[in-house]
Amino acid sequence: MQVPLPSASTATKMDDDAKAVTITVESTGELFYNKDKITIAQLPFKLQTLKASQKDPKVVVNGAADADFKNIVAVLDEARKIGIAKVGISTEKR
Repeated sequence: MQVPLPSASTATKMDDDAKAVTITVESTGELFYNKDKITIAQLPFKLQTLKASQKDPKVVVNGAADADFKNIVAVLDEARKIGIAKVGISTEKR
C-alpha cells in the first residue's frame, strides 16, 4: 500500500525486508496486513499466525505521515505483545 511516509535523516533499509509483513496504517485509521484490509481486532490473530509460521518474523509498519499516532502505537504494541522483536517503521530518506 502506498501512503505518504514521514521522513527521517537516519532511515535505513531493514535486512531481508522481502520476507517482512507490512502493516499499513492509513490517515483514516484503516489497517492493511500486506494488501488485505483488516480491523485492529483482527491484528492479534494475524500476528500470532505470522509468529507461528516463521522462526524470526519481521514486521514493517507503513504509517501514513498524517496518520493518528495512537493507531501506529497500537500496531507496535500488538506486535510486542505477541513477541515479535523485529519491528520497523517505514520512512523516506531526507
